[in-house]
Amino acid sequence: MIRLAAALLFAAATIAAADDLDSQMKRVIDAYALAAQNFADPVSSEQIFYQGAIPGLLRKLDPHSVFFDAGQFQQLKKMEASTQKGFGSVVSILPGRVIVLQTLPGTPSAKSGLAPGDEILAINGYIIARLDMEQLPELLGQARQQVCQIEVRRPGRAGILHFVLTPEEMQSSSVERAFFLAAGIAYIRVTSFDEKTSADLKAAIEKLGADRLVGLVLDLRNNPGGVVTAALESASLFLQPGQKIFTIRGLHVPEKSESVPATAKPYGFRLAVLMNGKSASASEILTGALQDHDRAAVIGEPSYGKGLVQNVFPLAERTGLALTVALYYTPSGRSIQKPLDAAFELGATTAHPNTESEFRTDSGRKVTGGGGIQPDFVVYPAPMNRLRAVLDGTAAFVDFAAGYVKQNKIDRDFEVTPELLDQFHTFLSGRRIQPGVSEWLAEREWVSNRLKTEIFNLAFGVEKGDEVEAQRDPAILKALELVGG
Repeated sequence: MIRLAAALLFAAATIAAADDLDSQMKRVIDAYALAAQNFADPVSSEQIFYQGAIPGLLRKLDPHSVFFDAGQFQQLKKMEASTQKGFGSVVSILPGRVIVLQTLPGTPSAKSGLAPGDEILAINGYIIARLDMEQLPELLGQARQQVCQIEVRRPGRAGILHFVLTPEEMQSSSVERAFFLAAGIAYIRVTSFDEKTSADLKAAIEKLGADRLVGLVLDLRNNPGGVVTAALESASLFLQPGQKIFTIRGLHVPEKSESVPATAKPYGFRLAVLMNGKSASASEILTGALQDHDRAAVIGEPSYGKGLVQNVFPLAERTGLALTVALYYTPSGRSIQKPLDAAFELGATTAHPNTESEFRTDSGRKVTGGGGIQPDFVVYPAPMNRLRAVLDGTAAFVDFAAGYVKQNKIDRDFEVTPELLDQFHTFLSGRRIQPGVSEWLAEREWVSNRLKTEIFNLAFGVEKGDEVEAQRDPAILKALELVGG
């Protein structure tokens, strides 16, 4: 353990003068020895170094350099392979409630008999209604790691159902959705970048029509990034051979640029990219390259601004270290990294080197620096009002849809009729939700879409529900206007 800590301190020698390193290491070891000999309770070397000294060292660099203990490093490797344990169910998380929307064929959820519309009341003895919104995802994540006992209420059935689910390893694709928004206009959502992303993206494009498409809306909202080579390969699907994708620069890393291979055969349809404040890293690299080469219209909100090049170094005792070694720059020269807080001594001077605030795309169009990617068209999500918040927060749509799907046969041509809206209005009255006439009339179109979304979620799966939801998404509607024109 001490050897590992010493190795890490040696790796950080650039922080201090070389002749100072020996004395600083000696102070660390002396402090550890004093603590081990004199502290009131037994001293764990793992706690001191893994949770104290090493994270403390990295915190002075930047917020993204991280030490992984043996368990965390193993989990990182699994995440990189896009393989994780799970039950194969898609759920809706609401205040105090978790409702099953879909069970994937052949998965533990489907085999156990869990069904769309089921409400999970308890997980391993933890009662869902007693947990807040922050605790629910954590509980669900923990449950996927071991045999799980759940209690379920099924619409139209008296009593509580009990299920025992055993998680299985599952391969999840980062290309999560692919469908048509209109004739010749496709939509694809990419949730992260892993080793198979570009191949899966190309396969989705080919399935939707390839170069026969008029346009594509590529949704990178909430995409935190991932494997940078996947972003490079994805960029090659749209940019011309030889066009620059990014440049990296760092104190100990030679400057290097990556360009589209000469063998690339990019698609020629119109392209729009959606992004928001949770779009980061590899998703920003791809978006920045497409924007700088005037290949895509960027729509949504400013991205996160994570443009640090990180290498993962394996260390002794099956541990690892993710360390920032350089910065990413878009083809026009913009640093993707947003300015770091002054608390980070090194980052404050190196993480935001741009002296200019305006840059030019290939056509001479102005784009701004300052960290992150700024959209060409700023579009925010639809605002939440009182009625929308109440209907979503009380699970009114999901509960009504569950009962409706159970009692009615739903086909793919289903539409919400005025009569069904009246039924829903009566259903709300039974729950003491009674919107005013003007409020109800103003929201009828939104209510109709939300009802259809939840009915399709339960009847056909969440992908079909997402197709319905796309019809009221402001960013998608703007993208449709641009690529379909």
